[in-house]
Amino acid sequence: MTPPDAIIRLEPGAVVILDQTRLPAATVERRCADVDDLIDAISVLAIRGAPALGIAGAMGVALAAEQAEADAGFEAAVRAAAARIAAARPTAVNLAVGVAAGLAAAEGAWGDPARVRALTAEAARGFHADEVDRCRRIGAHGAALFGDGARICTICNAGGLATGGYGTALGVIRRLHEDGRAPSVWVPETRPLLQGARLTAWELAQAGIEHRVLPDGAIAGLFGRGLVDGVVVGADRIAANGDTANKVGTYGLAVIARHHGVPFYVAAPRTTIDPATPDGAAIPIEERPRDEVAGPPPGTVPAPSPVHNPAFDVTPAALIDAIVTEDGVLRPPFALGA
Repeated sequence: MTPPDAIIRLEPGAVVILDQTRLPAATVERRCADVDDLIDAISVLAIRGAPALGIAGAMGVALAAEQAEADAGFEAAVRAAAARIAAARPTAVNLAVGVAAGLAAAEGAWGDPARVRALTAEAARGFHADEVDRCRRIGAHGAALFGDGARICTICNAGGLATGGYGTALGVIRRLHEDGRAPSVWVPETRPLLQGARLTAWELAQAGIEHRVLPDGAIAGLFGRGLVDGVVVGADRIAANGDTANKVGTYGLAVIARHHGVPFYVAAPRTTIDPATPDGAAIPIEERPRDEVAGPPPGTVPAPSPVHNPAFDVTPAALIDAIVTEDGVLRPPFALGA
């Protein structure tokens, strides 16, 4: 599997990311040499996945501190850049959490720009290492929920690419594989950007884990034929009541799983839990550009036809059998506001 520093790392003068828009055709690094470029990389999904966005947020603060002028406006400049980074994508709460971690490292040191630069860089690298460790622990807890040879369905990409190193949903599957328990994975394409077909399949192939890609419209038929033993997905934000925002299509997958009596699990670090959001109705849902569905002009959708392209949907807590965090398995009723 791809090592954490090959997915995202902080270097002098840049945040360097593995450009996920180029996979699987090419493995290309993108060097974000300023905050504007990092925000663009986040916006176009060159770096994506809630935990990975948190890491990018923390590293972005360090980059902003490195590049801000060491004068009376230093703190204001860093804070302004941090606010712009945090607003780059609205749904994944981890982005704001990572930015907040970077700013917290600088508290009490703003009068010494050199010290702030050192502290924010250290905090960003520490945040990255901690997120990888959190995902390894999620993998261990989640693997205990499945039997040997489990046939597992996921959606989108919640592997190392999305988390900066190990994976949440794919971390569970990865741990099963590492333990010799022979999981197999159903991988929906995850339209319109095909993160399942492009990214999850790429990661599973690298790891030598048995898998098969299928059209999104074929998911229900798998369950109807009894070919799925369990579902595990990632999350971009989990509300205090357990309602969970994840890649669009997750809600439908949860409904299908419940109808067929198949357990549905969410795997996410506690950095994805937002106690300040009471329920799913309060989670902002990002609307993505028309061209992602219609294609560039002339495209596949008639020009007069509007497009609805939400990046995420919300799965009600009532459809979730467990939330797997680094601290263990949480069962309903969920009370995550503390």
